Amino acid sequence: MINRRHLLLASGAILIAAPAAAREAGKPATAAQRWGLLIDTGKCGAECTICVEACKAEMGLAGHDRPRTDAQYIRKVNVKDPATGAGHSVPVMCQHCAKPACVDVCPTGASMKRADGIVLVDRHICIGCRYCMMACPYKARSFAHEEQTGQQPHLPRGKGTVEGCTLCVHRIDEGRLPACAEACAAKAKGAMLFGDLNDPKSEIAQRVAREATTRIRADLGLEPAMRYQGI
Repeated sequence: MINRRHLLLASGAILIAAPAAAREAGKPATAAQRWGLLIDTGKCGAECTICVEACKAEMGLAGHDRPRTDAQYIRKVNVKDPATGAGHSVPVMCQHCAKPACVDVCPTGASMKRADGIVLVDRHICIGCRYCMMACPYKARSFAHEEQTGQQPHLPRGKGTVEGCTLCVHRIDEGRLPACAEACAAKAKGAMLFGDLNDPKSEIAQRVAREATTRIRADLGLEPAMRYQGI
């Protein structure tokens, strides 16, 4: 388990820091933090799916041989610059927008945003209307078509409800890294940097301040917490 200490990986090439101290039990999330990811696409190989596999294992997601509709909280999208032919492989998940369209259209309040910016679905009040899936410009949500088995205790799932990336909120509240970022750092090239965008001393905030980054469909004004470098 990673805590507040810095972790220097055995390769000596990647330095990652734990996001913060664990949130005290019973204390609500606050707007003091704005959790996000900075993804360096220059380090993200098209053949690498370590983040995807780590997410599936963490969340207990099993496929049903329907790639287009099986639950997948994070997926790799290959993009190409039509002018130059340069290609990139881009991990795409819920962008945890500051102004989430999914929350705006939800008729029951099941789609919600925590004070720290993490967007979640309350499956107990989700009626499966899928308005949120239609509203999300990132195709970041899935619909559970089957009865769910083998569920993880931190991720209750239910047939007939919508689900998506939680940014591993159960880990964040314990002062740990999201499973995708942890696996990428440990087993790949450390393309994912997780942290508090509101903390000017955090590595992610400092890199965003000094390096050119972008947001997917920034023109929509949803202000995602996911930033990308190299595209």
